[in-house]
Amino acid sequence: MLGRIWAVLNARSLEFVRDRASVGWNVFMPIVLVFGLSIVFSREDTDQFLVAVLEADTATHTFLQTRYIDFTPIEDRTNAIRMVGRHQLDMLIETGTPLRYWVNPESPKGYIVERLLLQTDPSAIKESVAGEAVRYVDWLVPGVLGMNMMFSCLFGVGYVVVRYRKSGFLKRLRATPLSAFEFISAQALSRLILTVAITSFVFAAVSLTLDIKTEGSYLSLLMVAVLGGGALIAYSLVVAARATSEEFAGGLLNLMSWPMMMLSGVFYSLEGSPAWVQSFAKIYPLTHMLTAARSIMIDGAGLIEIMPQLAILAVMTFVALALGSLMFRWRFT
Repeated sequence: MLGRIWAVLNARSLEFVRDRASVGWNVFMPIVLVFGLSIVFSREDTDQFLVAVLEADTATHTFLQTRYIDFTPIEDRTNAIRMVGRHQLDMLIETGTPLRYWVNPESPKGYIVERLLLQTDPSAIKESVAGEAVRYVDWLVPGVLGMNMMFSCLFGVGYVVVRYRKSGFLKRLRATPLSAFEFISAQALSRLILTVAITSFVFAAVSLTLDIKTEGSYLSLLMVAVLGGGALIAYSLVVAARATSEEFAGGLLNLMSWPMMMLSGVFYSLEGSPAWVQSFAKIYPLTHMLTAARSIMIDGAGLIEIMPQLAILAVMTFVALALGSLMFRWRFT
């Protein structure tokens, strides 16, 4: 069985490597995208102040009526304090008597907001939060690489299997001792190895060029990439299991990939979005993959901290692979 899987895996890998256009797109597109977006968004809006408020009530404190400050209600105190440390929030306020606030002394915008607050309430209690600013490009890199993996895994397996079925190639393979499980396993392993290898190369190139910081373990990042890629490939196999038309398969894959790209936090955070949107985004493996990757790179999280995301990705992979194997058919009609 292993010999048959290896033969199909090797054939599919060679087919991809010999397609120079596909290899070039997968390598250079994310690099160009990261550089372009980092240049476009390198200059932040200096006229806007962002203050999070616990138990927000605009009628209870004069400072909360200040113009030109964006007061955002927030429930997760721990996450908000971490964002203040990263300079993603200028200040965190907890209303009460006396008022309590958290600010990073190294934040220029935090300093200005603090001065404004003390003008209206000199008795407010200060809590200092230490931390370095997180550049947009540091936050962006996992999203762009994850997006590239998503398109590579979904279309590199799902679309190809449908093309094989339509051309009659799968019908010929059925006459061999190769089983559906062996064929699917070979396709999945081939795409996973190639995708992780390309992503690792792009990550290394971007990290060295833009000085991307990674606080956590590279081995943990590799584990996230493998499990995330496996889950994305498994999702694509569900589409490829029965589809007989390349157009129909392409439509289903686009229907799956574009909402995933918009709702998984590729380019922007969903922390300020409605709760139902954040809950819906969790059905996508890319959401959990990016959450784990950013926790490792920005917060220095270890395997224990990202274990929930890894477990969810593993379950998604198992369920989707089982469903794809049960639904799989060789013939075009």
